[in-house]
Amino acid sequence: MYDPTVARLTYRGLLGRRRALILGALPALLIVISVAVRGFTGADDQVASDVLGGFALATMVPIIGVIAGTGAIGPEIDDGSVVYLLAKPVKRPTIIFTKLIVAIAVTMAFSAIPTFLAGMILNGNGQQIAVAYTVASLVASIAYAAMFLLLGTITRHAVVFGLVYALVWETLFGSLVSGARTLSVQQWSLAVAQKVSGGDLVTSDVGLTTGTVLLVVVTVAATWFAGQKLRTLTLAGEE
Repeated sequence: MYDPTVARLTYRGLLGRRRALILGALPALLIVISVAVRGFTGADDQVASDVLGGFALATMVPIIGVIAGTGAIGPEIDDGSVVYLLAKPVKRPTIIFTKLIVAIAVTMAFSAIPTFLAGMILNGNGQQIAVAYTVASLVASIAYAAMFLLLGTITRHAVVFGLVYALVWETLFGSLVSGARTLSVQQWSLAVAQKVSGGDLVTSDVGLTTGTVLLVVVTVAATWFAGQKLRTLTLAGEE
């Protein structure tokens, strides 16, 4: 289910100079903000939770997921080079699964690691806040990568739709409409983080079981649909 050659090509595409600079911009900004906040306010658990929840998890992680998930396959479909990949003797589910693993790894690396470092800077992991939000970033990375990989297979405007979801649905509607919060990867991952922290600074609008189940269902369903779409592209290319 994992092809090293496909993985190497995908990593090369995702971590090219231009894309790597884009991927690294938000993590760098998070670290700068964390240093500045720590300098002005000192070690404050509530402030640390606000920064990690409001910027790292709500903004940085989904945007990085958009870049990594759509970038894992979208450009190849747009320029037609996916036809050469599909012509290789590699099973289509293997291609999707390999690209998903790469997208997850890149999303985790550029989101979870900076989140942990920012948490340590902000309050030294007081009340397990740094670890809790790092875990939330890890589990959210999996769901986001799968969702946006699917978007990359079904539309040429995957980045636009991904950003609309990340910034409008997750951030805007998620902060204003209670019903929208229950249908949010952010809230599902916060349910896991709440369990890790064990305190009242990290909270979620959904329970741990519900959040975990929805994370798994969305990841599996998005991966399966992406595989089906890729099979359709294969047939179209052969015809």
